[in-house]
Amino acid sequence: MSGFPNGLVLEIAANSHLSALAAQAGGADRIELCENLGEGGTTPSYGTLAMTRDKLSIPIFVLIRPRAGDFLYDARETEVMLHDIAACRQLGCDGVVIGALDSAGTIDLPLCRELVAAASGMQVTFHRAFDAVRDPVQALESIIALGCHRVLTSGAQADAVRGAAAIAGFVRQAADRLSILAGAGLTPGNVSGLIEATGVSEVHASAKARRPSAMAYRNPALTGLEYDRQETDPAIVAAFRQALATR
Repeated sequence: MSGFPNGLVLEIAANSHLSALAAQAGGADRIELCENLGEGGTTPSYGTLAMTRDKLSIPIFVLIRPRAGDFLYDARETEVMLHDIAACRQLGCDGVVIGALDSAGTIDLPLCRELVAAASGMQVTFHRAFDAVRDPVQALESIIALGCHRVLTSGAQADAVRGAAAIAGFVRQAADRLSILAGAGLTPGNVSGLIEATGVSEVHASAKARRPSAMAYRNPALTGLEYDRQETDPAIVAAFRQALATR
């Protein structure tokens, strides 16, 4: 449910339990809970799911993605996703975020039907696998037929601002059959213009900032270990809210 009188919805991609708490503190309408945002996001741990569901009062949608890389999944990965959806149901999560393609770059309808059926009773968002399809117009019709409630998209571009024209086309195509959720590269400074250009009513951002590590000792030989981390910043979330509230 939107917290804005103008009906806009702010979804924050939270990459940890702490990020989820920060998103709520900053005024997010809901979160997409995930891990490994640097790799496009993967499914969070059960502990993260359980603690976040216990501490948050806003809706929690959970990313169901068993690994980084492409969106072509085998039978074993399908079983993992089905188990993760079952865990979301058990914990009382509000929605899941799914997506799968075949090798030809079209929606994997048999697999997606299975995932949507497993999520019955929860909201279903189709994630940015949509941006990797061969024919977005056809793919959007397939996603609508699956019964998904929304599609997260950057307009098949590196960021939603560059994909604004395509996103506007998806909004017109979808009409009132599902919601187009615009995301990737959004900031408090560009989100209002993106809404104006596309007509979307839901936006998605990570609102993250660098969190320096408190470690006093750092082993310089561990060149692959990044001590600092990216975490949702409640001040950036609040800035998004301010930008949306003044539209």
